[in-house]
Amino acid sequence: MGVMFDTSVLIALERGVADSDALVRGREQESFGISVVTAAELLHGVHRAETSKRRMKRAAYVEKVLEQFTLYPFDLAAARVYADLWADLQKQGIRIGAHDLMIAATALSLGFSVATLDLRDYQKVEGLTLEQVGRGD
Repeated sequence: MGVMFDTSVLIALERGVADSDALVRGREQESFGISVVTAAELLHGVHRAETSKRRMKRAAYVEKVLEQFTLYPFDLAAARVYADLWADLQKQGIRIGAHDLMIAATALSLGFSVATLDLRDYQKVEGLTLEQVGRGD
């Protein structure tokens, strides 16, 4: 089993309002990583920075994250899970953001859980194991 961090956790870590040590402690043998979709969201945040100083600081943090974590691709296995989830949710009239659904599908295809501060969309995905990371845990 492994754990995929979503963007909310990484942003909270950058801002110093969350600590992932409690989640990782005692689980050193597990895989921890991020989806390439999360990487894209983080990189998008770099480009949206209001000032060049903030952009440089954010870019340095994102590059550090990209070096430290394994990046998991949105591959064909994840695409198959995504399509199935999307169809099932659509039949039920449930909407989830495409990025969160792609992250969830990637995690499910790997047998991973998703660590997040925001359960809202992820809890709608049947079979997905969630780990809520608290602020300042």
